[in-house]
Amino acid sequence: MDSDAHLSIFDFILLPFVIGIIYAFAYKLRNKNYSGNNPLKRYFIPALSVKIAGAVFIGLIYGFYYNGGDSYYFFNQAQIVNSSFNESAEKWVNLLFHIPAPNDPEYYSYISKMEWYQDPSSYAVISITAFLSVFTLNTYLPTAVLFAFISFSGVWALFRTFASLYPSLIRPIAIAILFIPSVVIWGSGIFKDTLCLFGLGWLTYGTFRILVQKDFRPGNIILTILSFLLIARIKVYILLAFTPALVMWLFFYYTQRIKNSAQKILVKLIILAILVGGFLFTTLQLTSELGSYSLDRVVETVNVTSGWIHYASGDEGSAYSLGEVGHSYGSLLLKFPLAVNVTLFRPYIWESRKVLVLFSALEALLFLFITLKIIFTLGVAKIWRTISKDPTIQFCLIFSIIFAFAVGISSYNFGALSRYKIPCLPFFALALMLIYYKNVPLRKNLIPFIKFN
Repeated sequence: MDSDAHLSIFDFILLPFVIGIIYAFAYKLRNKNYSGNNPLKRYFIPALSVKIAGAVFIGLIYGFYYNGGDSYYFFNQAQIVNSSFNESAEKWVNLLFHIPAPNDPEYYSYISKMEWYQDPSSYAVISITAFLSVFTLNTYLPTAVLFAFISFSGVWALFRTFASLYPSLIRPIAIAILFIPSVVIWGSGIFKDTLCLFGLGWLTYGTFRILVQKDFRPGNIILTILSFLLIARIKVYILLAFTPALVMWLFFYYTQRIKNSAQKILVKLIILAILVGGFLFTTLQLTSELGSYSLDRVVETVNVTSGWIHYASGDEGSAYSLGEVGHSYGSLLLKFPLAVNVTLFRPYIWESRKVLVLFSALEALLFLFITLKIIFTLGVAKIWRTISKDPTIQFCLIFSIIFAFAVGISSYNFGALSRYKIPCLPFFALALMLIYYKNVPLRKNLIPFIKFN
């Protein structure tokens, strides 16, 4: 989609000031909440720094290499919303909250210029971008940095959740959640994925605080609900994979207290049956809300998407194929291993014909190396025992594998896939870290040249 990139001198003038304000606030927050020898303290500023760097990097790539892209399209449409402020604050607020009807004559001069006004998920990003860019004098790069800071808060909340569960494995957890390159880059700019990472982090944190740690403070409850609603608004299919895994995690966490093995297995099977039934019932009841992700349309969506991607980009080195999908749920499920593989371990090096795809291929190769190293080091039996005893590992694997299948079967383009898959990568990486370091000492490096102790 054509979306003229507009980077001006003011972007580069204001950028250092906005970054300086963020760092001043971040240092104050870190010193207040992670003082002394708190083991989380050392990761706070580095994790924030890579997020800011990721937002600036991808903003420059889209601005000067691609000369636009959907990130700039979100921003440009947000500026149409903000231009209404010159007419009246009331019109600005109404447009910000998507109140006027698409055919409202009083707002025609604005709505007619916004192609995504009738796309609720895209317009949610436009509204947030419009609000944030008010504070950056309508400049792209400073606004992108604010997106990065917002995303960082959610990713940090996710890190805190798992660090509290495994205090002896903080460094491996930090690497898995805070420093995966593609998650840093694609989850930091003005994208839907940035806001979804924010929502996933806070949803996981809030649910764990409320239901496990019994922390019923209003702030936790409100933030958890808002995070759920934000993800549902922007990318509802994330919740289709995440919510069942999250519920299973919580139930399995409590069933660990059951001492009788037979009773424990029975309870887990009952919970699993209830979740599967509840999932099918919910997706059937919410057909209109889920649109192309509803059960009765998902096969059609996959086939239409794959055909369009091959037509639009088949000769540009970014398209991939999983073979003929067919027109039944059974044929879709037969592609499960291939779809998960393409999300987690592809593109292969020889499939990369673009610079950004090459970076994605190198990261995928590292994931493949780590996975194979764990398999050959521990063996399948020990891996299975480790997974079966730890509800958190089960949660991470269930979500990451289901989500990997969903985006792998529906993307058919390595460029798009590199963005769409980022919600599942921290969870998959975390599962790998936990499986490995629950069986070997920290002094043994899972990744060459990276110390974990």
